Amino acid sequence: MTGASQALVLVANARMPSQRAQSLQVAQVAGAFARAGASTTLMHALRRDTPAVTSKDELWDFYGLPKGARPCLQGIPNYDWIDSVPRKLQFLPARLQELSFARKAASWLTKTQPAAWVLSREVECALELVRKGRKNVFTEIHRVPGGKTRRRWLLEASAKTAGTIAISGGVREDLIALGLSPESILVEHDGFEPARFANLPSREAARESLGLSNAGHVVIYTGGLLAWKGVDILVQAARQLPEVQFVIAGGMDQDVILLKAQAQGLTNLRFDGFQPPERVALYLAAGDIGVVPNRSTPAISARYTSPLKVFEAKACGLPLVVSDLFSMRDVLAQDEAEFVAADDPGALAQGIRALLGDCAKRERLARRMTEEAPKSTWDARAGRILTWMGERSAS
Repeated sequence: MTGASQALVLVANARMPSQRAQSLQVAQVAGAFARAGASTTLMHALRRDTPAVTSKDELWDFYGLPKGARPCLQGIPNYDWIDSVPRKLQFLPARLQELSFARKAASWLTKTQPAAWVLSREVECALELVRKGRKNVFTEIHRVPGGKTRRRWLLEASAKTAGTIAISGGVREDLIALGLSPESILVEHDGFEPARFANLPSREAARESLGLSNAGHVVIYTGGLLAWKGVDILVQAARQLPEVQFVIAGGMDQDVILLKAQAQGLTNLRFDGFQPPERVALYLAAGDIGVVPNRSTPAISARYTSPLKVFEAKACGLPLVVSDLFSMRDVLAQDEAEFVAADDPGALAQGIRALLGDCAKRERLARRMTEEAPKSTWDARAGRILTWMGERSAS
């Protein structure tokens, strides 16, 4: 059984839509399962202060899902007052929101989708289901929890679920160290949607559209601005390369404000803020190189992350300068990127300078990225996962 025509529910405590990469990943994963033939429903959190969409197609269009087979949507209410308190006080409200979503999602699944396969990004939801004896429950793990209670929940759930998808090799290693069976784990990194990167404009046309000069080199960063993503390191590197134009596209509004304060006085650095997913390709097409400057801590950065921006760069054949971390080596071979020491603005600046000065190397890296890209489409990923789920599911 490959999963074709099989009912599948993807459970994700995600705000839909939002400015976070998590929501883009969730939408693209769900869309790929639907295109692969699974009757897919995405269960997401009904969060406060979320932009309204008039239909599921408006949401899927926002995330660039191709027309045709698309997932159903099921919003789940939850106790959400996280954003009504300061960030430093959000721990307990966040835990309440997560638990209320997980329990209500499990209840909805039990009542309305008793025969569906379940792929849950939320361990708490999977635990609720397997405690009730539900079969064909799978988990997708993006980081191994640090707290004792959540680790205990993960171990209990994993003992009864049908299998676990690890988003990276680092997650797999830590799950095995925690006690999970290696045979129960499938590593599947993030990916990209080819339709979003079809018919790319020329570099010159992309720059003209973005109001960038064609006279010099352009370095592009796309994605979130959380501290561990190291974009502050990129800002410091930009100070050492005044002849290069840097563009940072992405991030929550409050994070953009903080980084702009750090970049005061820089005339060669432009912040364009959050961009709709369909515009990301335009930025990547405009660049000579892209940058992934992740920090060496915490573990989400060094070991667990599977950055969407890496796979989107592969889709565009954009050479990358990246931090030399396990998480980057997990998705990029030595001949696919320029690796530099993490946490070091000088090393990052030198890596950028060296790659910009070596046109032949940029062309080699771009060629390798393009060659490897087909393995990283969401559709290829969905097909592998559905086959694996079918092999492990109970009849």
